[in-house]
Formats: sequence, C-alpha cells, structure tokens
Amino acid sequence: MSYLLALDQGTTSSRAILFTPEGEVVGMARREFRQHYPAPGLVEHDPEEIWETQAWAAREVLRQAGVDPGAVVALGITNQRETTLVWDRATGRPFHRAIVWQDRRTAPLCEALRGRGLEPLFRERTGLLLDPYFSGTKLLWLLENVPGLRAKGERGEALFGTVDTWLLWRLTGGRVHATDPTNASRTLLFNLHTLSWDGELLDLLGIPRAMLPEVRPSDGEFGEALGELFGAPIPIRGVLGDQQAALFGQAALLAGEGKCTYGTGAFLLLNTGEKPVPSQRGLLTTVAWQLGGRATYALEGSIFVAGAAVQWLKEVGLLGEEGEVEALAGGVADTGGVYLVPAFTGLGAPYWDPYARGAILGLTRGTTKAHLARAALEGVAFLVAEVAEAMAGEAGLPLRELRVDGGMAGNDLFLQIQADLLGRGVARPRVTETTALGAALMAGVGAGVLDLEGVRGAWGLGARFLPRMPEERRQALWRGWRRAVERALGFAREGA
Repeated sequence: MSYLLALDQGTTSSRAILFTPEGEVVGMARREFRQHYPAPGLVEHDPEEIWETQAWAAREVLRQAGVDPGAVVALGITNQRETTLVWDRATGRPFHRAIVWQDRRTAPLCEALRGRGLEPLFRERTGLLLDPYFSGTKLLWLLENVPGLRAKGERGEALFGTVDTWLLWRLTGGRVHATDPTNASRTLLFNLHTLSWDGELLDLLGIPRAMLPEVRPSDGEFGEALGELFGAPIPIRGVLGDQQAALFGQAALLAGEGKCTYGTGAFLLLNTGEKPVPSQRGLLTTVAWQLGGRATYALEGSIFVAGAAVQWLKEVGLLGEEGEVEALAGGVADTGGVYLVPAFTGLGAPYWDPYARGAILGLTRGTTKAHLARAALEGVAFLVAEVAEAMAGEAGLPLRELRVDGGMAGNDLFLQIQADLLGRGVARPRVTETTALGAALMAGVGAGVLDLEGVRGAWGLGARFLPRMPEERRQALWRGWRRAVERALGFAREGA
C-alpha cells in the first residue's frame, strides 16, 4: 500500500490526515494551540507552537495508523492563509509572533494607501482589496515595529512567509524557502497576470524582495521532510491555501464548478478557468492552483455568518445543542413569513456594508422558535445564493452545481433549502475532509501517482439535493428577502 499525507494547519488547530491515493481516510490526528489577543482587534499565534503541534500531528497519525513512513509517497500542505511570519535565516528563530489573518492592526495603513488612490492598482494587479486581512500590510507593520528587522530583511537575513512557507522551512531543515501561487496571491504583493512578485507593489509598500520566498507551482517539488522527523524522508509535492485546497478536494476542476465551505462563516470559490476575472461586486480574484506552468483562477466570496447563526440560536436559548437545529426547523413547513438576516457583524459580498446589522422581520403571535430556526437556515442560504449568483454573473459562467463541505453540510434540511433558493443542485461528498483531501491529492499529482482523472475519481458523491420548490414560490421568497436586507443595511450608521 502507498499513502498520501496531508498537513492541515488551521487557525485553531493543526491536523494531519492520512489518505489512500483513492481518497479514503486512513487516520487523523489533531492538536489545538493557543490564541493570543494582546489588544482588541489583535490576534497572534506562536510560530513554534504551530510547528510543534503540526509535527506532533504528523507523527501521531502515522503511529495510530501503523503506517511505515516509507510507504508515504508524498506529503501535501494546506494552511490558514494570510497569516504572516518573519524569522531569522541563520537560526530559524521568529522575530515576532505570527500575525493572524483575523488581525486588524493594519487598518490605518490600508486607509492611508487608499487615501493615496492606490486601491485600483492593487485591485488590478493582485485581485484583492486593500484590507488588513491580507499579508502585505502585516509584513509592513512588522518591518516598521520590530527593531532592526528592515535592515535584516534588506540583507536577506530575515525571511517572510505565510504558514505554508514556515512549515516547509522547518520540515526541510531550512533548505527550502518557498510558497505556491495560491498563498502568494493572498499577500497583496503577487501579480496575478505574471504569476510573480510585483516589483512596483513591493516598492510602494517598502518590502525588501530578499525576504520573499520562491514561488513554485502548487504541484511543485518542495524538497523532502527530514528523515529524523518521521522515521524516513517524505517528498513534499503539494502546497495549497485552505480554501483552494477545498476546491481541488471537491474536484471542481472545470470552469463553472464551485464549492462552499460552511464554517463559522462561509467561503465560496468558483473556478473561472485560465484567465483571472476582475470583479465589480466586491468579490476577490485569486489563483485556484498552478499545475506545472498552467494556472487556474477563481472568484472568491465570503459570508461572515453561517454556522455562527446556529450558534446564536443556541446562545439565546432557542436550541439546547447546535445539532438540534435540523429537527427543530424541520418541525414547520416554512418560516411563516419570517426573515432572519444574519448580519451580526455586517454583510460581506456582494454588499460590503460593515454597518448592516442582524434583523428579524415578519414576526406574528403565531411565530415559534421552530420558525426562527428555519429562518436562520434560510438567511444563510440566501446569502450564499446571492454570492454564487454574483460569481456566475461576473464570470459569465453558469454554475453547474454547488459542492459543499463544512459543519452545516451535514444538515440535510439546510442543504435542501440551499438547493431550493439557489435553483441549482447541491452536492455533498462522501469524504467531507475536502481541505486536507485537496492537499493530499495535489501532492499525489506532484508525485506522479495521480492525474486529474484520478483526482476526479477520488471524489465520491455522498448525497445530492435538487431544487424542488415551485419557481413562483422561490421568486416570492426572494422578493421578501430583498425587502428584509434593505432594512438591515446601514442600520448601525443610522442609529449612531
């Protein structure tokens, strides 16, 4: 037997999952690590703890599965994107804790760049908005706030990387300082059109080129994990950011195929083929992956609240446990005219209104907690459908079907609601660990043990949900939803 090992380094835990080349899960190990909040709006991780928990998970999954490390033909890495690290080339010692993607400390830097009229340039070159979410301004903050770091960076003595780059450096004993285009395209420093670091943007931000990792194809040769780490050297042949890994793991390999991952929020990616599609509706343009010299692109949209809407139902006492929501919401045939707009932290694409707030409309004396639970599920499904339609419209591609994963994808009632409101089929895979699966399959492609037909073959259908709501009813629900959203938009600004 041969195996593929995926390292799935997330925001709250490090996981390792062992797969067969056919996509079957052989074993999994997971370890959480600490979150650091030095001040409001600031989120940091200890780079050493990221490495230690990830190395432990990799050793543990091999031990639990009883697999000889020599039988692992390739290792793939997938990671929380945008999180920013800097370390000493000679010693490997981090100069600062990792600044996490959620961290908002660089909002003033982004505002200053927008004030200089630079956002259109960054948007055209990188496909991204000027937002603290991305790595470039985090790196600039470190250069301006860590004593001596800029001089070390200019001399190439200080190295920058996202989490994938940090893991590659540690796995290879400092022999490989590299990343792939999916992670590079989340930095504000990478040109989507040339697939290289952009000299003009580096100069605008004052980023020394000597700090940056080499960009290799997603299925590239990334060296070997040292033999002393796991008992035998393991070739590293795949690197993908987490959302792109989920797209690949869902085998959404053709233009017009897309996926949605339902976590606390929801991330949608639509494969747009071989050309980047610029967005006028607040979507992000990103690299989906690069196989050899050939890049595939995607549009990405984020919804701030998905699973968090179900958590809120529990927090206000409408649910005992989050898993009860399907049975509760299924106790009524519809919402009784109730709409719940889950804009608890504003609205993302396609509205981008930070002043929007959650709203419940249409309440009557006949409204029950079951109606509210169903309205919460519908609210998430409406938001996802709006982003999916915006993506398809901007890309000029009909959405074939929406492949789904993440926590809410286990809720059959919710997925039927999603299919009805989207007007498209919704497919849940047999293996729902699609992020790790995508990294493993990419490593398999890089190692030559899989081709794209093998990737498609590793995806198996768990369940498919087809629209069955009458079109007249669907349109009536959409009219009500649009009225509800109008009342939620700008609410915090108006009430200030």
